[in-house]
Amino acid sequence: MAAPVLLSIDQGTTSSRAVVYDAHTFAPLATAQQEIEQHYPRDGWVEHEPEDIWYSVARTAREALAKSGRDPRAVAAVGITNQRETVVVWEQATGRPVHRAIVWQDRRTTDFCRDRAADGPMLAAKTGLVLDPYFSATKLHW
Repeated sequence: MAAPVLLSIDQGTTSSRAVVYDAHTFAPLATAQQEIEQHYPRDGWVEHEPEDIWYSVARTAREALAKSGRDPRAVAAVGITNQRETVVVWEQATGRPVHRAIVWQDRRTTDFCRDRAADGPMLAAKTGLVLDPYFSATKLHW
């Protein structure tokens, strides 16, 4: 069996990156990166095409593994970091996104949060978070 490797995936705001490491020495064996186009349909709005995110992750993972010369079956573990508060809603019946991803930087729900400022203490008590357009819930409400 091939020597095991670790696959690290960093899906960030501006690009996706994959790195393959030797599982015993942790030495990096190969890397791949692909930029992601950002869309600004209005002032303060930031969006991504969800499929662009998905395909860039798949492409960079495949490319890094190919560059490493290791068989994909040698992957012992995968570590992933992502944009966290970026939101995508998928249509259950088709598996297709219903809208572009709303990126964590997006401020489209600022007025919504301002109008509900009185709910801030209750939300903070329940969630530990402040009412802010950064967080996913207001994006989902939109």
